[in-house]
Amino acid sequence: MSVRELVVLGTASQVPTRHRNHNGYLLRWDGEGLLFDPGEGTQRQMLRAGVAAHDLHRICVTHFHGDHSLGLAGVIQRINLDRVPHEITAHYPRSGRHFFERLRYATAYRETVQLTEAPVAADGVLAASKAYTLEARKLAHPVESYGYRLVEPDGRRMLPERLASYGIKGPDVGRIQREGVLGDVALEEVSVVRRGQRFAFVMDTRLCEGVYALAEKADMLVIESTFLDAEIELAVEYGHLTAGQAGGVARDAGVRHLVLTHFSQRYSEPDEFEREARAAGFEGELTVAHDLLRVPLPKRR
Repeated sequence: MSVRELVVLGTASQVPTRHRNHNGYLLRWDGEGLLFDPGEGTQRQMLRAGVAAHDLHRICVTHFHGDHSLGLAGVIQRINLDRVPHEITAHYPRSGRHFFERLRYATAYRETVQLTEAPVAADGVLAASKAYTLEARKLAHPVESYGYRLVEPDGRRMLPERLASYGIKGPDVGRIQREGVLGDVALEEVSVVRRGQRFAFVMDTRLCEGVYALAEKADMLVIESTFLDAEIELAVEYGHLTAGQAGGVARDAGVRHLVLTHFSQRYSEPDEFEREARAAGFEGELTVAHDLLRVPLPKRR
């Protein structure tokens, strides 16, 4: 059975708190798992969330600040300890390759798994398969940072009444789906386009073109909202977003489900983040993330 959901492993900005671990997010996409920004403590959070090393297929790091990458050492060693049987691919900014190498080989261990490094050097497609296309876009942060976007190819939804009108039933339904035509009937005459789902992951950044490109028409946008709007000058200075800015991005980009995360330790009341995102005009589904939360992707329209 296919599962598409976000598993939140940590939500703290800069330092962990009593209630929030460093960042960490797992996207379950059918049979694959994409781990985003494993901060310190991610291996333990995976255990608490019921996520196994075998669930991982890609690791995507936005940038090399510690709250987004210090967990790499533990996660990589756990992957090897558990002898994950499939290849795992790691994406990260190419300018931070030396940081990745240091974390990958922080201590001695036996390598048993094929871990392929595929650094990001520019905007564009990182991987493409029948299941999805993974893209990256550069963000605006004091260190080089990239956001990620996963796009499912469009499919088609069959129309029972149209099939019936042409007398198409049984095995012939599958045949026209595979071949695109059955006799004089084209697939387009008995079906409509079913848009593929889209997931976007935006961490530390100021507002920039990349943020909007990643968020465009996303079914789910996971986005940092480090500060509330009263601290917008701090947000700009340190390369972050406010809750209101995140809500505005989601509004303008036509996002269906907005997930706010990466909260500064100065805030203890998460409801205020939702109020400010709503005040910016976002009317879709909205989740203020907390550790170990599971958020399903919206159902296809």
